[in-house]
Amino acid sequence: MRRILFTSVLLLTGLGLAGCTGSMSGSFDEGVVSPASPPMQGPITDSESGGDLQSGGEQIIVTGNVSITVESPIAAADETARIVDQAGGHIASRTERAPDDRAPGSARLVVRIPTAELTRTLDGIKALGDANETSLDETNVSSQLKDLDARIAALQASVDRLIVLMAGADTTADLITIEQALSERQANLESLQAQKRSLDDQVQLSTITIYFISEKDAPVQQPETFLSGLIAGWNAFVGFWATMLVFVGVAAPWLIFVGLVAAIVLWVVRRSIRKTSSQAPPPTTPASTDAS
Repeated sequence: MRRILFTSVLLLTGLGLAGCTGSMSGSFDEGVVSPASPPMQGPITDSESGGDLQSGGEQIIVTGNVSITVESPIAAADETARIVDQAGGHIASRTERAPDDRAPGSARLVVRIPTAELTRTLDGIKALGDANETSLDETNVSSQLKDLDARIAALQASVDRLIVLMAGADTTADLITIEQALSERQANLESLQAQKRSLDDQVQLSTITIYFISEKDAPVQQPETFLSGLIAGWNAFVGFWATMLVFVGVAAPWLIFVGLVAAIVLWVVRRSIRKTSSQAPPPTTPASTDAS
């Protein structure tokens, strides 16, 4: 009987404690507004975050520079714009120098190319001429995007909770305080969202700067073998005499003009000398006298 009575007391005490705990928990839940739970969303796709974050894919920002020698830089720039447009990208900036008597012109383009189409698109652009230099840099921003996602989710939950509290504010002072806190959190949330959109855009679209130069402006290749050295020497020899012929052609009119002026001056001087000599009196001989 004592054991039964002791067991019954323990059961009643446990039930009483459980009831008190549930009552206190219910009272506490009624006095505190729980944050609104964000709606469940599907898996993050490539178009939403720049890559497949759910599957653990790395988020890479690709930037680079490409230098290409072409016959007509302006025409190559137009063709590049068409190739980039077909790949789903666009031209961020374009600078051109028109050809003149001294140079055939040049072009500089900053293009945004979808990262998935980068290799194929660059191959098509480099096929327009002779690629001199290609450099690509990759920056992994996976951790930054994950950190931004976490901070955005926390701030969004805080904003939702403040909106609910503001709807149930009893006094003007509470309303003003909640509005100030809400404005601050919304500004921070928009700033983080803007940073995430910028990173997503850089991940999805690679930024490549392309320089189109003419053969005249192309870097000189240093000879590495006897044959290439011989060819370079012959080209230098021919180029030297070609330059000399051009110099002679340019200087010929000036040489002819200077020669004519010198001939006229010499003719005038000689004529003056002859005239002066003809007008001079003949020399006189002294009269001879007799010695006697």
